[in-house]
Amino acid sequence: MLTKGIVKGVISNLVIVEVDGPVAQNEIAYINLDGTDMMSEVIKVVGKNVYVQVFESTRGLRVGSEVEFRGHMLEVTLGPGLLERNLDGLQNDLDKLDGVFLQRGQYSFPLNEDKLWDFKPIAKVGDIVSGGSWLGEVDENFQPHKIMLPFVMNDQYKIKSIVGQGQYNIYHTIAVVEDSNGTEHNINMVQKWPVKVPVKLYKEKPRPYKLLETGVRTIDTLNPIVEGGTGFIPGAFGTGKTVLQHAISKQAEADIVIIAACGERANEVVEIFTEFPELEDPHTGRKLMERTIIVANTSNMPVAAREASVYTAMTIGEYYRSMGLKVLLMADSTSRWAQALREMSNRLEELPGPDAFPMDLSAIISNFYGRAGHVVLNNDKEGSITFIGTVSPAGGNLKEPVTENTKKVARCYYALEQDRADRKRYPAINPIESYSKYIEYPEFEEFIAKEISEDWTTKVADIKNRLLRGKEIAEQINILGDDGVPVEYHITFWKSELIDFVILQQDAFDDIDAVTPIDRQKYILDLVVNICNTEFEFDNFNKVADYFKKVIDVCRQMNYAEFKSERFNKYRTQLDELLQIEANS
Repeated sequence: MLTKGIVKGVISNLVIVEVDGPVAQNEIAYINLDGTDMMSEVIKVVGKNVYVQVFESTRGLRVGSEVEFRGHMLEVTLGPGLLERNLDGLQNDLDKLDGVFLQRGQYSFPLNEDKLWDFKPIAKVGDIVSGGSWLGEVDENFQPHKIMLPFVMNDQYKIKSIVGQGQYNIYHTIAVVEDSNGTEHNINMVQKWPVKVPVKLYKEKPRPYKLLETGVRTIDTLNPIVEGGTGFIPGAFGTGKTVLQHAISKQAEADIVIIAACGERANEVVEIFTEFPELEDPHTGRKLMERTIIVANTSNMPVAAREASVYTAMTIGEYYRSMGLKVLLMADSTSRWAQALREMSNRLEELPGPDAFPMDLSAIISNFYGRAGHVVLNNDKEGSITFIGTVSPAGGNLKEPVTENTKKVARCYYALEQDRADRKRYPAINPIESYSKYIEYPEFEEFIAKEISEDWTTKVADIKNRLLRGKEIAEQINILGDDGVPVEYHITFWKSELIDFVILQQDAFDDIDAVTPIDRQKYILDLVVNICNTEFEFDNFNKVADYFKKVIDVCRQMNYAEFKSERFNKYRTQLDELLQIEANS
């Protein structure tokens, strides 16, 4: 028997309901408004009064409206057909909804119920299986999509029967399993899982160590992120957070990309909707959208739905990770998600923390980031979720609570700097403030030494040191003037500028420079380090500037040329001649 209730008070999205029976925390309820059922979630229970947050506009809602509780938490529907979907925070398929605006109380099913999938069995009759075990697979946009025993089935089950290879829809019974009591369960391709509960159906969760190639030099070379790693990108408006996220999602070595636009401006989300179907995947040559899922909740959508959208995206990511795939999850922007948490906390009249955010903000952020990671599944296959969130601190203040609390849990920090953006040095990642803690892992060092080069980390440390030294000298030159510092200082400064222009800066609109594979990054790093280790002698600072400007220009032309092509080799010869002239002089 479902619990029912009556609306007793309305405070914007927060509704107080008096109930006649048991209600659970985070349970889903539907509020009836003139025949329209509006979805809501229980966020607080006080005796007979229940506080629910409504995922829709509550305009027109009045005291006395009927409420029905459904006995389950907010769930996502998991199954084949999620790729290429544009979903909202409640997993409604936006392409199935009519009109320009979302209608209140209108919900749609995220999967295609009629499509027939080519099923191939993996398990066989008599096998012992448990939640998350692979029963078979279907081909979803050229990706092997595993059909698993539902995550909620925790016990051991014996397969009684399984269908052969053939075409079936998502509701067709593909297997019958028997539990320890002898009860039979019919299994199809669809399952549901609550979004706020992490999926923990794996053997172990080791420390991640494999480099995730993003094609962005300032990330891969200086502050690398790994498969199953966590990172975040804070920065003021206009510093290039969204562009950087788009670049990573297009280029990264991932099987599945999930973009959670949780509170981003509507025009930027529309850009994703229009751009991604047109873009080619640089790895497969197919459409990028074929391996992408977009979960969109713009800043003008209801607050509560914005809060739910990041959990929806993460749960879908965990589903694909359980198939042994590499998932990249991008959230833009987690600040707006935190603002949604703040808004609900304030309406509940909870004790506020710093900047009125919830007191437990650090725990919420930590628990969420903790759901990412690299896992070894029960069948010894590996999967990962790499999570990169952006933070939009008010006024570009990187000391505010969301940035500070994210910094505690994320292992990579890519600080976007207004000053670099103003000087058009994109991506505007500050190389000195930013860091990656994965560089310190011995497992990562071993991986780099084996896969790329043994002296890679030494060279990276060298150029980071030179950048720091260059920044210090630049400040001295600004105070004392060009002729107030020795020529050697100018040489050191221009070597840091060489690193900046050739490695750190990258053209996202150029087909070749936009993506730099790791073998090319190794070549560039070796080249730049060799130049930096060369001893130069000049009479005055003007000659230093003139010489290094020529070197930088040739190196940048090399970045725009196809790797080891005729044009590339021509510029390399020019560079060698330049270096030779100076060495001889």
